[in-house]
Amino acid sequence: MIALAYLAALLGVIGCMALLDHRFRLVFWADARRGLLTIAIGAGVFLIWDVVAIAAGFYHKGDSPAMTGILLAPELPLEELFFIVFLCYLALVVHGLISLVLRRQEQP
Repeated sequence: MIALAYLAALLGVIGCMALLDHRFRLVFWADARRGLLTIAIGAGVFLIWDVVAIAAGFYHKGDSPAMTGILLAPELPLEELFFIVFLCYLALVVHGLISLVLRRQEQP
């Protein structure tokens, strides 16, 4: 069961971000297609970055009992994909929240 801990934590924080997104209509609830495309492009760029870094010998898969052990490619664990998606989603949600606060401050 501990082998799913990191993946479960990532899914949990992504779920919490989705709740914020839903409440304030920031990303997917504002424009689902644009949000999905933005996250897909961002995740694609970071995955390419990871693959290049792995090929150059900069990154290595860590050994942790909290990881599933599932690899998407040599030295690229499944959890890395979810972490990248989390970072992209986090950036969009934070941007949306900042924009929302600034818009509310401009209103008389």
